[in-house]
Amino acid sequence: MRKLGLIAGGGALPVELAAHCEAAGRPFAVMRLRSFADPVLTRYRGIEVGLGEFGKVFKALKAEGCEVVCFAGTVERPDFAAIMPDLRGVAVIPGLIKAARQGDDALLRRLLLEFEKEGFAIEGAHEVVGEMTLPLGALGAHAPRPQDLPDIERALLVAREIGKLDVGQGAVVCEGLVLAVEAQEGTDAMLRRVADLPLAIRGSAEERRGVLAKAPKPIQETRVDLPTIGVATLQRAARAGLAGIVGEAGRLLVVDREAVIACADDLGLFILGVEPGGPA
Repeated sequence: MRKLGLIAGGGALPVELAAHCEAAGRPFAVMRLRSFADPVLTRYRGIEVGLGEFGKVFKALKAEGCEVVCFAGTVERPDFAAIMPDLRGVAVIPGLIKAARQGDDALLRRLLLEFEKEGFAIEGAHEVVGEMTLPLGALGAHAPRPQDLPDIERALLVAREIGKLDVGQGAVVCEGLVLAVEAQEGTDAMLRRVADLPLAIRGSAEERRGVLAKAPKPIQETRVDLPTIGVATLQRAARAGLAGIVGEAGRLLVVDREAVIACADDLGLFILGVEPGGPA
């Protein structure tokens, strides 16, 4: 079993991956990204690194005997001018800046290339933890109602179309009206915007209407940036009055699956997995 180097950003996903490796007996070390990683990750073997400290992280991964790296968690698009790189970072940053001008996915691919050049294999979060992605069909006790199906179709269409433009991964549709699309602000901020819209065009706790769809971009580097939902996503979808969430089976990460299912069941929301690239 190859030792894993977990490059940990913010949120619950890196915490779940570390706990899984610990429980499964897989050797690992955590590279905690400064200002992003959850403090709970300090309980695991590893170090804290800044965004521009490539030499430090490469040295630490090799000293730990890591052969594979996994990038997980949220990291805001950096202000490259504010990054304090180490010597190796000085050589890497210009290439990242150039790639960033072509979009987020180009930036991520260039980042992975730097680690591959150092001899590390890349493993996606869904590969570290099997059964972490959304399955086909309904996940939990609730299924879409007939009136939800047109919104599912349209929300998926919009999410896939904005993905082609490298804009974002998510869209919210209610009774055929596109309420929001996701860009750099992320899913949680998008759902907060929907919750602030007039009740005349969105659902409520008493009358749930509308669907959040999440889909990966066609050019997306799925080893790093698969769409993700967690308990917070369900809670914010509920506050926005939505009826449910839809994603592509095998291409949407469900963080803390049992808690997500329990939350969806309690709130009365459906979670639906559909065939990748196909109709709902």
